[in-house]
Amino acid sequence: MLHQQIDQNLSDTKAWALRRQLGIPNNKRLWVLACMDERLPVEKALGISEGDAHIFRNAGGLVTDDAIRSAMLTTQFFGTKEIIVVNHTECGMMTASGDFLTEVLKNSGIDVDLVNVDPGLPELKLPKGVFSKWIKTFTDVDEICVKQVELLRNSPLIPQDVVINGYIWEVETKSLRRPYERLSEKVNTAEAMDTKTIKLTESTESLI
Repeated sequence: MLHQQIDQNLSDTKAWALRRQLGIPNNKRLWVLACMDERLPVEKALGISEGDAHIFRNAGGLVTDDAIRSAMLTTQFFGTKEIIVVNHTECGMMTASGDFLTEVLKNSGIDVDLVNVDPGLPELKLPKGVFSKWIKTFTDVDEICVKQVELLRNSPLIPQDVVINGYIWEVETKSLRRPYERLSEKVNTAEAMDTKTIKLTESTESLI
């Protein structure tokens, strides 16, 4: 009956709007750490929909103090049981070193040793000379993906039973892959297909 459909819609709306108050986790009990790059469509890449996950994005898709803060909250208090890290090829965080970026900022008049990295928490300061490391640039996307998974797994703020995995989004193919597993290196190569060959003998030569 129609009233049943209406009542169900109203219940669904209430559960959506008040899910924090009601203790309802996101649909897949999932937290995603991903790069902020516009070429990485997180929901499409993972095949998830609105409401399925808590999604945290920053430059590089890296485990920072604020990423740990969010991961701690979602796993300890919001019912999340799985974490997925998504890094991507052609990431801007590979285009320059932290030292180079720091030097550019210094040349523009910014004293990186005195700046507040968290304006809302001015007592949180970086030791002198650490700013370039704080930027967190990297040179290998596969290596950095594996490292982010390890950092999350080793964090005492994230429960040990949370399942954590990492993947690479290839901007050139618009598809996911595991770190260090490039299908393009396996497709249509004789070596990868273990091509069988034979040596010509006198009997086979006579057939040519």
